[in-house]
Amino acid sequence: MAGLLLPRDRNKTLTALAGAEPVVGAQHASVQRLQFFLSESTWDHEQVNARRVELLLTEASTAPHPGGVLVIDDSGDRKDGKATAHIGRQWLGRLGKTDNGIVTVSTCWADENLYYPLHAVPYTPAHHFPTGKKDPGFRTKLRIAADLARTARADGVTFRAVAADCGHGDQQSFLGDLHEAGLPFVVAVKPSHGSWAYGKNAYTPVHAARALTWTDPENPGDWAPAERTFRDGHTETWWAADASLGFWGPDGNVRLIVATTDPDTLPSQSTWYLATDLPRPGSPRTADSPEPPADLAEVVRIYGIRHWIEQSYKQIKDELGWADFQVRSDTAIRRHQTLVTCAFSFCWDTWFAQLPDRKPTPVPADPPTAAPAEPAERGPARTPPAPTGLLAQGNSRRPGLARPLDHPPTPLAGLDQRPTTTRTPSPDQLRRRRPPT
Repeated sequence: MAGLLLPRDRNKTLTALAGAEPVVGAQHASVQRLQFFLSESTWDHEQVNARRVELLLTEASTAPHPGGVLVIDDSGDRKDGKATAHIGRQWLGRLGKTDNGIVTVSTCWADENLYYPLHAVPYTPAHHFPTGKKDPGFRTKLRIAADLARTARADGVTFRAVAADCGHGDQQSFLGDLHEAGLPFVVAVKPSHGSWAYGKNAYTPVHAARALTWTDPENPGDWAPAERTFRDGHTETWWAADASLGFWGPDGNVRLIVATTDPDTLPSQSTWYLATDLPRPGSPRTADSPEPPADLAEVVRIYGIRHWIEQSYKQIKDELGWADFQVRSDTAIRRHQTLVTCAFSFCWDTWFAQLPDRKPTPVPADPPTAAPAEPAERGPARTPPAPTGLLAQGNSRRPGLARPLDHPPTPLAGLDQRPTTTRTPSPDQLRRRRPPT
């Protein structure tokens, strides 16, 4: 974990974590000890993560509260070969295409100021099972996501609702699993999400939004203002409305909420189409609903918090080496991921330890003001060089292993000084970018 926290000029592989020379340093004793620690030793990664989550829940600075959001998402990273557990050709959102890689489903708790990962489970493609998708052990990414939401609730994580992107919101089976588990949700749906309708009735969220009345901000018709406040203090006025689409409606079991910066044009980059089972204030459903009602501004607030998981991905992947593992077995991969989430939580603990009153007032980067366009999902396509201000100065105490604790502020620099995290490109990347001579 010390190596994961230290800024590196190359990917955080086992040789890099041990401070050994690339390729030829693979047989170095420190590298072999790390390999054994991940692949052959007997420690239980589930117990370690359970202890980490327990500490997060009991520490006053990070304890979840009912106003927070449980964010569910999956993220893929490219990996070569066929022998690694969970590997296969599948959609990798980070690359924006189908390729050979590993996809992990994860949950993240977040509010306006704080966010941290809770649980993560790699998705195993059907070809890894003897009978494919019919195998009893096979689980879809949607089923894994619903199970992780139940796990978070069972562990005592409190939240206002589950939030997810349209990759989950468009799937009725996923919404049904959340409803069966008693977990409220606010999820995005695609503008083209179809619904059967009579004649000229609305059959997509866009048609439902077009059917709402709007003249101008002084005469908003069906729309109501929803003020959004960002970390730097600036505010933006969005407009939101309850729409009707098939069985979805203001007083139905599922509401369709349209939120946008301009109800007249519904710009694609700043318009959300949201489905939620939280009842509206004054609805007949409020009497029977176990959840308190949510007005339009509350629904917009909940989904706006979902974008913190994108910032979490940038720090976990670009700074802490989530996908840099050089192991093949399922256990070793999960152990590596557990260590990365421990390192992420360590950064928050160090941050709060430096505050005199330990109040939860971190200064993370601003979330994006609008949902990212598909398929651009996470992180930059190219890795820019790391700023020198993020690199530790001086030599470590021992030449064998790196010690980031020699420079305590260094692990927190990405949270403190910059809106996004970066990493120095590897020598191979530099050679690929070099123009031909």
